[in-house]
Amino acid sequence: MKISVNDQCPCHSGKKYKKCCQAYHKGANPSNAMLLMRSRYSAYALRNPKYIISTTHPNNPDFTNNIGQWEDGILGFCDNTNFEGLKIVEFIDGESEAYVKFDALLNGSHFIEKSCFLKVDGKWLYESAVFEQLHESH
Repeated sequence: MKISVNDQCPCHSGKKYKKCCQAYHKGANPSNAMLLMRSRYSAYALRNPKYIISTTHPNNPDFTNNIGQWEDGILGFCDNTNFEGLKIVEFIDGESEAYVKFDALLNGSHFIEKSCFLKVDGKWLYESAVFEQLHESH
């Protein structure tokens, strides 16, 4: 997906990309886990595997030192997925651990996940997830 800085942000915040996730994709640290989650969703929609990798905690099951293979896997997912919507269902903030429950509309199906984020050296990282349900949109 190609995007102009004046287009709506792929995270479905209602803001322009330049006023939303672009700063994080260029290196700014999201101030909380919900902003990180939104920026990761946008990174998937924009085929930005480097951002996904740089914001993944080493405890995550997908984490690997084989960056090339990891990037290829992310790009394969991106190329086969339509990122059609994102709604934050719940956000539980914390000092070093936070949770974001979200409903993503992917390929016409709702994908509900509760993600755990850990703060390491002042930076939020995606650590793990519990998938709650997947159902087709009507």
